[in-house]
Amino acid sequence: MSTAIEQPTPESGGLAPDTVVTPTKGAGARKLPIILGVLALGLAIVLIRAGHSGDTTFRLATDSDFVSLPDIVVPSAGTAWTMVVVCLALTAEAVRRMLARSRQPMWIPIGFALAWMVGFLSWAAADNRILIVSLLGGAIALAIPLVFGALGGVLGERAGVVNIAIDGQLLLGAFAAAITASLTGSPWAGLVAAGLAGALVALVLGLFAITYFVDQVIVGVVLNVLVVGLTNFMFRQVLTPNAEALNSPDRFPRVPIPVLGDIPLIGPIFFRQTAVVYVLYIIVALVAWALYRTRWGLRVRAVGEHPKAADTVGIKVNRTRYRTILLAGAIAGLGGAYFSLVSVAGFNREMTGGAGYIALAAVIFGKWDPIRATLAALLFGFASNLQGVLSVLGSPVPSQFMLMLPYVITIFAVAGLVGRSRPPAADGVPYKQQ
Repeated sequence: MSTAIEQPTPESGGLAPDTVVTPTKGAGARKLPIILGVLALGLAIVLIRAGHSGDTTFRLATDSDFVSLPDIVVPSAGTAWTMVVVCLALTAEAVRRMLARSRQPMWIPIGFALAWMVGFLSWAAADNRILIVSLLGGAIALAIPLVFGALGGVLGERAGVVNIAIDGQLLLGAFAAAITASLTGSPWAGLVAAGLAGALVALVLGLFAITYFVDQVIVGVVLNVLVVGLTNFMFRQVLTPNAEALNSPDRFPRVPIPVLGDIPLIGPIFFRQTAVVYVLYIIVALVAWALYRTRWGLRVRAVGEHPKAADTVGIKVNRTRYRTILLAGAIAGLGGAYFSLVSVAGFNREMTGGAGYIALAAVIFGKWDPIRATLAALLFGFASNLQGVLSVLGSPVPSQFMLMLPYVITIFAVAGLVGRSRPPAADGVPYKQQ
């Protein structure tokens, strides 16, 4: 007599259909202790070679908070070495779990990252004051276009289309936003135009990748180069001679949310932002909910995992991919508006600086999940802002190292800090309907 085993479903409280259980003997269990050990020893070597005396002040409050948090003053050398000990202890725990072939819990890398960063900042900012609100608020500001791009990448690849063209969608979105906002006098019109521009790039990507079965990576790279050339030409021939009329948009102002914006530490970071940031909060929540909790999300994941099976139950695979990639391009295009309507007032050549590729790395780092990809983008934004903050403080860290820090974080993240990342099974594979 055979026994039927019921598969767990989200409705029954079980695993989601695309949940991947991390094996206890996986590559992540072996790589994590090695990476943690290298980082801990690296920090210890820095402290030995260039030890600092004095105190480091961490300021948690701003002048406008209704409750002022006290500054935290710590001895630089003592705090740094204490954090090294904490990092080594966490590394030892990761090694123990690796030898026992047990799962590596998330609190180990999270705790290690916090301890390592506190130790590094205590050493780097000796006899200086670090404004935590400025550090974290600046990190969010730099991460906004990365989050938009990462969400576009997650949606596209969940549907089976490799969205390498994120950088082109960001750049054309910034270009369209600057022109439209300048002509209409409304940054909101520019934001809408940015979304349409991103969807246009995605439409071209879908035309070649979905309809004509061209290699998706090649099409994406070509589109990025095409958008760079097109916007450079238009900037030189059209925007520069007519800068006052076509490249002088109004920027989105900061709009503090009453009460929430006055919460110490949290308020200035999250709730004293521009409307673009608040729109992003909504989009992140909607994408995460729709992808896992709606019929539309189930169909998107189905065509990305097993398009033939999806086709047999009546799902229009290529139509679903087209709609999803258009939505993904529109979301990425909104991120481009941040460059020309929030960060600066106007468009400049290649102003995205390759942010689309960092966003793509966040997609992989986040294992094709919208929430995890958002957190990964925030990590990259923090790394970018950290180099600017330490440069202002006159930190002894070489400026060349600080400039490459975001990309070093990207390499470590994608190379294995999060273990093995499995993309959707049909990602990058065109579907030819029989």
